[in-house]
Amino acid sequence: QVHLTETGGGSVRPGGSLTLTCEAGGYAINDGCVGWFRALPGGEREAVVVAGPSGTDTYWDHSARGRFTFSQDRAKNSVHLHMINLRPADTGMYHCGAEPATGGSGGYCYTRSVIVRPPYWGEGAQVTVSA
Repeated sequence: QVHLTETGGGSVRPGGSLTLTCEAGGYAINDGCVGWFRALPGGEREAVVVAGPSGTDTYWDHSARGRFTFSQDRAKNSVHLHMINLRPADTGMYHCGAEPATGGSGGYCYTRSVIVRPPYWGEGAQVTVSA
């Protein structure tokens, strides 16, 4: 049974940093597409970053590019989202979403995340950025 667990959320001031971790169980996290998504009012989730199985081929939302970094830790079967220079607009619930057994580039995985939607989600980690 696939499950995803996010940790690392918190409250910071503008300009601060946080690192989110998504630990996967039930499958190898490098066997498919995986990404970080931010919940929007109304329930939709927008992609912050989506990665292919390599963990290095990534597709970024323009607001996150240059401030956030994505990494994969195969030994711990997890992925991380390291966020710096956080802004109030970054506030939200961040979910890890995965589609196992899917290959391709970060761009391909992003397209699938929009059209197909990842079948597996974690409960989310809250990030709050305020003065």
